[in-house]
Amino acid sequence: MNRTDLTGLSPAEVRARIREGLFQGPTAGLCPGYAQANLVVLPEDLAGDFLLFTKRNPRSCPVLEVSAAGSRTLPAIAPGCDIARDIPRYRVYRDGVLADECTDVSSYWRDDLVSFLIGCSFSFEAALLEEGIPVRHIEEGRNVPMYRTKIACEPAGPFSGNMVVSMRPMTPEQAERAAEITAAMPRVHGAPIQIGDPSAIGIRDLYKPEFGEMVTIRPGEIPVFWPCGVTPQSVVMDSKPPFVITHSPGHMLITDVLNASLKG
Repeated sequence: MNRTDLTGLSPAEVRARIREGLFQGPTAGLCPGYAQANLVVLPEDLAGDFLLFTKRNPRSCPVLEVSAAGSRTLPAIAPGCDIARDIPRYRVYRDGVLADECTDVSSYWRDDLVSFLIGCSFSFEAALLEEGIPVRHIEEGRNVPMYRTKIACEPAGPFSGNMVVSMRPMTPEQAERAAEITAAMPRVHGAPIQIGDPSAIGIRDLYKPEFGEMVTIRPGEIPVFWPCGVTPQSVVMDSKPPFVITHSPGHMLITDVLNASLKG
């Protein structure tokens, strides 16, 4: 099943196709108007410290919902979902090292696991498109480029590391308008963290993202960077907790929450 087969389906219907293993690709552009979410799953004994980490770093880690320990459901933002099967691709980390990448983490599930759903910049892309602002990775059918930066997160407990950002190329005029639009959506990362100068945030090679895929930057365009919900994965690699499950970058949970409800 390809992306066009999912056009017009509801978030619940898309999640059902994903659960059946029929779609395993990046989710940018799917279910326009509905919020998408990053995932972090970790043992209950680390959940308090991780929650504090998200509160101290709300630009990169805006929390949308936290599950009960052991629960695979998220009734507030995705009723009926199974968080262990409804994301196209997952990553499993052990001691900060990627141990597995798979489409179903049911076999890894434990009664002490707590799921954090974190706002995703894919959620504001429909608003950009409505204003005629390009979203290049959607145009090119690629995953959004993401980069590790030198911007330090505020640590909490064992969790520390630097911010990850996502990049979208656009003209300076489009970037100004995009900043206005996204500033009104702080629960999905808000305004850009940097416009036009990758080196200012420690990006050495714009054409070699650490996550995702590079996209075309056309003459007259500049890179625009937003805080990214892949930040926790980078922090996991740096902090090396014993066991963590995340989404694979660009492969999100599609929720039943409208983007409009995340403004303000």
